[in-house]
Amino acid sequence: MNIFSLIFLSVFGLFNLFGLSQELFIRQLIFLIVGFSGYFLLRSIGTHFFRLNSKFFYWFFVAVLIITFIVGLEVKGSKRWLNFYIFNFQGSEFFKVFFILFLAEILTVKKLLSNTFLNFIKVLLYFLIPFIIIFKQPDLGNAMVYFFIFFALLMFSNYSKKYLGYLIGLLVVFAPLGWLIMKDYQKARILSFISPHLDVQGSAYNMIQAVITIGSGMFFGRGLGLGTQSQLFFLPENTTDFAFASLIEQFGFFGGFFVLIFFTIIIIHLVKRTIHFYYQKSQDDQKRFLYCLGMLTYFVSQTIINLGMNMGIMPVAGITLPFISYGGSSVIALLIGFALIP
Repeated sequence: MNIFSLIFLSVFGLFNLFGLSQELFIRQLIFLIVGFSGYFLLRSIGTHFFRLNSKFFYWFFVAVLIITFIVGLEVKGSKRWLNFYIFNFQGSEFFKVFFILFLAEILTVKKLLSNTFLNFIKVLLYFLIPFIIIFKQPDLGNAMVYFFIFFALLMFSNYSKKYLGYLIGLLVVFAPLGWLIMKDYQKARILSFISPHLDVQGSAYNMIQAVITIGSGMFFGRGLGLGTQSQLFFLPENTTDFAFASLIEQFGFFGGFFVLIFFTIIIIHLVKRTIHFYYQKSQDDQKRFLYCLGMLTYFVSQTIINLGMNMGIMPVAGITLPFISYGGSSVIALLIGFALIP
């Protein structure tokens, strides 16, 4: 993994936070120290232990999700965190890595006879259990990331492609039901994306302010800590969901361009590793291929969704931007994921 790209994005994210909140800057710095320490430790240990125990980690984090759903810290109507007093632990972020690792194991079919409809149902249930819990937290954005990961890995696994047809059919059939059980604010976000003018001061406010904030940065930005939209709190969630808009306001198009270049470098590296293992024939290499594909899907989907909602071209989904948004669980989980890339 190109560690320098990860470090650059992390440092840029820290500078952005420093201009918004010195307290969050210190916290994020601690999270990054822990994350990179874990990264180098895991690189030295290797992936064998985690692959061998992927099923244990799967059920462990399912239990964490259930506990979070029952007794988790509720913020703005969502139960996504366990409060450990000195930090908040978001299990759904850490679970992504081990979800990918587990799927890479079970989707590598050992025998042709195991490629059956019954096994497909079993694999589908392994996906639906965390998906439904996260969806009900409610956390639609992260639930969709889990879906993208599952769909991509199933598409490139040894399972018959007719099962993809079943999955798409289920999606079409149950999509109206999904709309009915969504929270009112989630529906409002989607409707406000389609017609922002209907509720400018309500559900469309965040998206409109993000676009205004990006525009106010112009080419070179207003300077560190001098963004009016961010500093005067016109832009909500300026350190998390809309950290990229805050970054553009402070560092302008010039700063945002370099951030996007390093995102591209990381994505290109992930694509190269994925393609490399795709052409290998052994069963272990198939597992490595699926893991790399899962990490690529994870990283790309979160990046595109977050950038899209910051620029007003996608609905607001509550997804963090990797290494730029504030959040210990997100950045540590990502570094664990990158450390396990073969």
